[in-house]
Amino acid sequence: MKTLDKYILKSFLKPFFATFLIVLFVLVMQALWLAFEDIAGKGIDLIFILKFLYYTALIVTPQALPIGVLLSSIMALGSISENYEFAAIKSAGVSLQRLIRPLIIFTVIMSVVNFLFLNNVYPYAMLKQKNLYINIKKHKPALALIPGGFNTEIPGYHIKFSEKFGENNDLLKDVKIYDLTEGKGNKKIITAKNGQIINKEGSKHMTLKLFDGYFFEDHISFSSELRMPSSNAKFEEYSIIIDISAFSDDIKETENVKNLYNMLSLKDLDSVVSKYNLDYKEYIRSKAKDFQANAGSKGLVKDTTTQKTTTKLNPNILANFDKGAQLRIISSALAINKTGLNIFKSKKDNLKYKRLLVNKYETEYYNRIAFSLSCLILFFIGAPLGSIIRKGGFGLPMILAISIYVLYFFTNTFGRNLAEDSTITSLLGSWISAIIMVPFAFFLTRRATKDMGLFNIDVFLQPVTKFFKKLTSKKTAT
Repeated sequence: MKTLDKYILKSFLKPFFATFLIVLFVLVMQALWLAFEDIAGKGIDLIFILKFLYYTALIVTPQALPIGVLLSSIMALGSISENYEFAAIKSAGVSLQRLIRPLIIFTVIMSVVNFLFLNNVYPYAMLKQKNLYINIKKHKPALALIPGGFNTEIPGYHIKFSEKFGENNDLLKDVKIYDLTEGKGNKKIITAKNGQIINKEGSKHMTLKLFDGYFFEDHISFSSELRMPSSNAKFEEYSIIIDISAFSDDIKETENVKNLYNMLSLKDLDSVVSKYNLDYKEYIRSKAKDFQANAGSKGLVKDTTTQKTTTKLNPNILANFDKGAQLRIISSALAINKTGLNIFKSKKDNLKYKRLLVNKYETEYYNRIAFSLSCLILFFIGAPLGSIIRKGGFGLPMILAISIYVLYFFTNTFGRNLAEDSTITSLLGSWISAIIMVPFAFFLTRRATKDMGLFNIDVFLQPVTKFFKKLTSKKTAT
């Protein structure tokens, strides 16, 4: 049995490490591609790029581990079944449960490792990567302008040009600028055939000098609905002085952002969730008191007098008053309701933000625990599926593994989004992917243990054939 255990572990570990590294590389490259626009062209040292990739690799490792376990389990069991080794093992009296026991132990260890990663390494990597990314974006933008698309990093300006050239890479061609400094939208547009970036070392301002261009500004009078005439002019030379004091010459590894929900351990998340929940409940309580005060409900006092009246009151309360009093009562009620609705509308965004904040931290707390079990859940899908399909290699197993993981990851993300929007509870949103996948894993494990196919068509055909046989027997009898 030790020899068999070593063989099955060897068959599993080879594809596991290969697929894990491939998936890790793909996920890191995807993250790098998404951040490419903010990193490329800034003259950043290779050290900082390598640090960014290192932190990104640590962040995506908890995602790569379940994919590696799923794919390697399908490949290992599929290859053993394809080569009829599984049939030989079963003929020796070894069951599927006993065969995959060392793999189960290994997967449990991977689940523990994944949990420790999510609780300790993942928050640290998110903290470092997020702050490094922010600091890279704050790097002086003289070299940050990229040709071909609009550059929006400089506050108040959207700058586009077709080419950057020159000895110092500071000359621009076919420049187009949207000046948004007045906060009135794209009302001021400047185009030029050529431009030059002048950025002196240590200066808090960058000069953008434009040559042979055209200036256009659309004017809108806010005091009237009439549209004022636009102004336009040609120019030979035009300079724009841009404040870049918010940017730095060097990329510093400062940590200004520290308490985001994905930067905290489970212990920290638990304390933050408790604090935010108390704040949210206190906020609701205070707003309820405000609404009660505005509604004047304290002015409604129960009549405690024992004196009886001979006047018979109408069940319709308003009918007990004359027309003038009825009008005053209705007007007062409408005014109170309108005031209450205005209060709710003014506080709605703040209320939604506070609830969203609680949901994000709470969902992250439960998701860390739920996602750490993904290795174990996906193994009990991959191992029986591999023994059923009896196919090894990177062909069909790769397609099945990607399809299953996409379904798992999609349901996990979908559940988290629903939980953050308060559509469902945070606990349900975090565990919804496991709730869907566990019955599927149980179904596949049961069929693989009983040496049944993926689907037994006879289960559906037998009732139909029995029905038609009964009909034909009745006809022959008559």
